[in-house]
Amino acid sequence: MISGKILRDAIISGANNINNQRSRVDELNVFPVPDGDTGTNMGMTVGAAVRELETLADDCTVGEAAKVAASAMLRGARGNSGVITSLLFRGFSKALEGKKEADAEDLVCALEKGVQAAYKAVMKPTEGTILTVARVASEEARASGIADVDELWNLVLAAGQRALDDTPNLLPVLKKAGVVDAGGQGILIVFEGMGKVFHGEPMIASSDLTQNKAKLSTANAGKGVYTDDLMKVEDITNGYCTQFLINKNEGASAAKMRAFAESNGDSVVCIEDDDVINLHVHTADPGKILSEAIKYGYLTNFKIENMHEQFLARQKQGKSLEKQAKAEQNQRDSIASEFVYAAVDPSRDYGFVAVAAGEGLKAVFTDLAVDAVVSGGQTMNPATEDILAAVQSVPAKTVFVLPNNKNIIMAAEQAEKLADRKVIVLPTRTIPMGITAMLNFDPTATPEANTIGMMKAADGVSTGLITYAARDSEYDGKRIKKGEIMALENGKIVSTSNDLTKATYRLARSMCKKDSSFVTIISGCDVSDEEAEKVTEIVKAKCPGHVEVSHIRGGQPVYYYMISVE
Repeated sequence: MISGKILRDAIISGANNINNQRSRVDELNVFPVPDGDTGTNMGMTVGAAVRELETLADDCTVGEAAKVAASAMLRGARGNSGVITSLLFRGFSKALEGKKEADAEDLVCALEKGVQAAYKAVMKPTEGTILTVARVASEEARASGIADVDELWNLVLAAGQRALDDTPNLLPVLKKAGVVDAGGQGILIVFEGMGKVFHGEPMIASSDLTQNKAKLSTANAGKGVYTDDLMKVEDITNGYCTQFLINKNEGASAAKMRAFAESNGDSVVCIEDDDVINLHVHTADPGKILSEAIKYGYLTNFKIENMHEQFLARQKQGKSLEKQAKAEQNQRDSIASEFVYAAVDPSRDYGFVAVAAGEGLKAVFTDLAVDAVVSGGQTMNPATEDILAAVQSVPAKTVFVLPNNKNIIMAAEQAEKLADRKVIVLPTRTIPMGITAMLNFDPTATPEANTIGMMKAADGVSTGLITYAARDSEYDGKRIKKGEIMALENGKIVSTSNDLTKATYRLARSMCKKDSSFVTIISGCDVSDEEAEKVTEIVKAKCPGHVEVSHIRGGQPVYYYMISVE
């Protein structure tokens, strides 16, 4: 039998194992474009549960441990692989609900429920991926009839490994690259870490806790930084970082609790999940917050920290409070604290949330009436809770979300399920698609009509991308060397080059068709205005005369240029 302590420690061990090996998993990504990286996304997703699990007492039940882990992973899920991982653990929460201990049959049920949820969440499940590895492990576990937990988990690992080894036979692109599926490898690494504890061995320790979040830190670099020279301890008016769970009474309102916290503190993050409200607030009076919260249900998992003491300790180390706060936010709240909760305004029909990186692109979406822009994109996949916080900061009856990256769509869809207002996720896969969708919004149309019209327009846009190869690779018959300039048209690599300017105008010219009318060149943060204007002029000269060519300073990372052709 597995106790709550064993399950708690097993999940922490699994999280540490994937985070310790995330680079190994990242390197399995076949596509040589710099991306969110499977290992990093899975590590950050499972790692989101560690802090909350560590607050659980040794006498916790398996139901409690599974629920805390699943809730944290759901909110912290990043990228498609991270969302699928969170759903697999959601199965543990559902199967172990109300149980004090778990036996082998319970674990089989947990795996089955997780696989069912993961397949259901993917519109077109692809075999040869993390889904296959989890499914095969679950099916063989069910068929085995094994009653011993240790023996069962050994079978799960063995079955998963066989399924992983077979992924190149299911996905030709893996066979060409000579690798197995990254997501499948990642989930096996998590399961291996869990197995250590199931077998009575010590938890796998974390060898690197801080770098797991490093890829997201650049999104806010250089903005709003308060150094010790600018900030004094007396400037901290809400000096207690207060966190706890509310096990809700019938009819308890997370929206009302959030509103109370907002009026008595700042940095509020209030997440409602099933029958629990998870609240985080910086306040001058924790007692006042707790006195109000107890009206909504019984309280657990308290953590109250004196930020004045934290500030002084950090000051001695030569670090600012802002850096300390960012580190804390990266572990728990991420980008969510940028957005302040707003109740729905019955007079406002529509609102918008978009995901984008780069000040220029953020300004573009803001000019197009987007209410909240979440920092993120390629290499910076925001968590579900980041998108949820942005949605709940928009006081509209219906909020459209534009992920603008195929690896963020699933996280946005999970946020849709957690929001306290109507949310419609438009599956925009690129920034140009998101811009075009916004340009085709009709304030007089119904939500359903806008969904159809905006996506129809977005699907009519061709997107070109100019970036660099993150690793040596062979893709679609092309040998690609690390550092080479790559041109992609609608996600497919069409050419490589060592000349950035030539690669850009040749891609733009090849994308122009007889019926094309507009070409927009969106320059990134690594391109000067002078270089961008030069490229834009060449594109104007190379494209047909009837095509209108314009330039936007996007400031995005990763992509030197994005090209939109309509």
